[in-house]
Amino acid sequence: MAFPLSVKNLTVAYQKKPVLEDISFRVPEGKLIGIIGPNGAGKSTLIKAILELVPSITGEVAIFGDSYKKTRKRVGYVPQRESVDWDFPTDALDVVMMGRYGHLGWFKRPDKKDKAVALECLDQVGMGQFVHRQISQLSGGQQQRVFLARALAQDAELYFMDEPFVGVDAATEKAIIALLMKLKSQGKTVLVVHHDLNTVKEYFDWIMLLNVKLVGIGPTEELFTKDYLQKTYGGSLTMLDSNTSPIIVSPR
Repeated sequence: MAFPLSVKNLTVAYQKKPVLEDISFRVPEGKLIGIIGPNGAGKSTLIKAILELVPSITGEVAIFGDSYKKTRKRVGYVPQRESVDWDFPTDALDVVMMGRYGHLGWFKRPDKKDKAVALECLDQVGMGQFVHRQISQLSGGQQQRVFLARALAQDAELYFMDEPFVGVDAATEKAIIALLMKLKSQGKTVLVVHHDLNTVKEYFDWIMLLNVKLVGIGPTEELFTKDYLQKTYGGSLTMLDSNTSPIIVSPR
């Protein structure tokens, strides 16, 4: 059986400066993976390169053993909130319905079944009462939930989420992690760009440590250690380690 995601020798550069350098890894099925690294490490770029949103200089990407172009119906993507035009005149239901388009043929319009799926996805993220609310009138956390619902509506097998916890309230963060755990329990594979290292052990069973180059990828209990984090973040961090609490990492 093909891996959900395989990346080989991926290099991406902006203005001739490498942002990702010779990245190779494979992701097994049914893992919830946190992509961890400092600002400018290439975390968001990695996702965008895999999804062919930015060009790569070298490298191969296989999704379920094939190209993204051939497997895009099996892939869900939640971008960073700041990259979305929230003033676009559309409501929550319309945004989630966009997630159904991959299941439709040419010139086929969404039907009652697609609408029912979209409504159910909004309910799952606690947004059922905001079906016809303009997205510009929603809070940051509510907007994020709508985009999660859109990804759910795709009924994908492999998900990429770029900083879904940034700028959301505690209730939304709790709802997001519950959703991620549910996807994992269904055998889905989810990769999440994540910054809060205090929650890494609680949220992810695998992590990817990235700083332009790949430092490591594997089970959280093996890689979320002082040595690996220092290799990833360099000397810009203060480490606090104890036997009774997780490793806490914070900028100096």
